[in-house]
Amino acid sequence: MTPTNSAEQALDEALALVSRVPEGGVGDRSGPAGGGGTGAHRATGWQRARDTAARAGSGVRPRTHLVPLAAALGEVLAAPLDALTDLPSFDTSAMDGWAVSGPGPWSVRAGGDVLAGSERPEPLTDGEAVRIATGARIPADATAVIRSEHCREAGAQLFADRPVLTGQDIRPRGQECRSGDLLLPAGSLVTPAVLGLAAAAGYDELTTRPRPRVEILVLGDELLTEGLPHEGLVRDALSPMLGPWIDRLGAEVIGTRRLGDDPAGAAALLEAVTTSTADVLVTTGGTAAGPVDHVHPVLREAGAELLVDGVAVRPGHPMLLARVETGTPEASAVRHVVGLPGNPLAAVSGLLTLAEPLLRALAGRRRRPRYTAPVQGDVPGHPYDTRLVPVLLSDEHAVPLRYHGPAMLRGVAAADALAVVPPKGARSGQELEILDLPWASGGCFT
Repeated sequence: MTPTNSAEQALDEALALVSRVPEGGVGDRSGPAGGGGTGAHRATGWQRARDTAARAGSGVRPRTHLVPLAAALGEVLAAPLDALTDLPSFDTSAMDGWAVSGPGPWSVRAGGDVLAGSERPEPLTDGEAVRIATGARIPADATAVIRSEHCREAGAQLFADRPVLTGQDIRPRGQECRSGDLLLPAGSLVTPAVLGLAAAAGYDELTTRPRPRVEILVLGDELLTEGLPHEGLVRDALSPMLGPWIDRLGAEVIGTRRLGDDPAGAAALLEAVTTSTADVLVTTGGTAAGPVDHVHPVLREAGAELLVDGVAVRPGHPMLLARVETGTPEASAVRHVVGLPGNPLAAVSGLLTLAEPLLRALAGRRRRPRYTAPVQGDVPGHPYDTRLVPVLLSDEHAVPLRYHGPAMLRGVAAADALAVVPPKGARSGQELEILDLPWASGGCFT
């Protein structure tokens, strides 16, 4: 891998040495959203920040709804999936061939074949055979099914080319489950295969937890929505990216808005924080302490509780997670705010650090299993903080990619995942935790 730009790394190290606060908790600001106190605070460790986001989502009282099968895809079962019938609900043929009764050879029954979906066939007498299709109901007194390729007709008789075992190629009633059996527990993700199982078991609707609702607020006066960057203005790279990304995380994006850095933008942000119908607000930019960074003042005014205020990760250090109580004591509700940095790759870091574990927990989905892969080549590290580096996954290694500065998307656009690089870096061959990107890992069905 090409080493990190030396000037950028030197700046990171200098800032870290100047601003480093001794290890500790999330912060020592007093009051909601860090209001009051000296203003100093400690960045949360990267893994601790992810755990905090997951706990925050798990602590919200879940909603449920009853939806048609097709509408349940990607949601989580809120109730166990119990079999409404035996599967199969009658003895069926597992193969195209012949249903036979007793030992052969067999006399071939004259008349129609037994087909899937047909009425109950006439019973077989001992020594009789009838042609049968896969999925068709087995005639009473049949002892086996012989596959077409394993037998031959000679006149009005049927001969087997190999030994016939009692019960062969017959799917007996209840082979897969009996009525009332637990098929899947509550908390299972509804995948296409689950839809098929539910339909087979007799369901038309499922009780699930709906997707968390997310509203995206892109902050900044310098953003263009079309054309080439010019005169100090840059293209808005976050609006086209965040909605589809969050959708692939299993959430429902109910809207994306752009807000200015002026007082009107701050007022609109406050209104959204306090009145939005979303479960989660995702903001971009404005999380630092500059003259037009409104997120912290707005959260203070809204009485929000800061759960995470800065994370010891590069890029993405000034990300945050806040909790806002809304409604009345009789009908209280909780809304979370995920504040992402404005630089594109830093925003990606915030998505994977805070938004993904929060949204998975709100949706009732299990956390992804953690896994590692050996890195190919030495990877420079930050003196104190975790680094998230875009990588390609080969059969044997995680291969770091170039163009991984906070404002760059070129690296992550070509990546399969981000590698979690510990402080001070990693040596070639060292096992690093891997964070799959949603399009590389099957989206919301994983």
